[in-house]
Amino acid sequence: MPLHNPADGPPPRSGEDAYAALTSIDGIGGAVVEALGDFFHEPHNVAVWDDLLSEVSPPPYVVETKASAVSGKTVVFTGKLETMSRDEAKAQAERLGAKAAGSVSAKTDLVVAGPGAGSKLKQAAALGIEVIDEAAWAAIVAAAG
Repeated sequence: MPLHNPADGPPPRSGEDAYAALTSIDGIGGAVVEALGDFFHEPHNVAVWDDLLSEVSPPPYVVETKASAVSGKTVVFTGKLETMSRDEAKAQAERLGAKAAGSVSAKTDLVVAGPGAGSKLKQAAALGIEVIDEAAWAAIVAAAG
């Protein structure tokens, strides 16, 4: 009985693989993974899931990426973005092969700071992370084509 979207390929082979796959998704942590596990351990929930998937065919989530200066890097957007929404900026980062994160950490490679940037900008400076403005981000996007 499938517990995943078949369009996503085969399910993970072990509990550790599944946990790692789920926690690798930005915004998904241990509490969410535990809640999902609890949900799918209930037979009636599995039946509803299977019924739903027998009626619909969700398309695979595919992001076509381009080679760019930020490919493989983690980017954080902070402050007010004046030429695009935060969702648009995150989508651009994904298309350029970068991961858009919500907070600054030692794993962050680049911070795009708009007006009003506060604690994330200060944290980036403290960690020695490269900070650029929205115009520099637009130049990176344009250079990628």
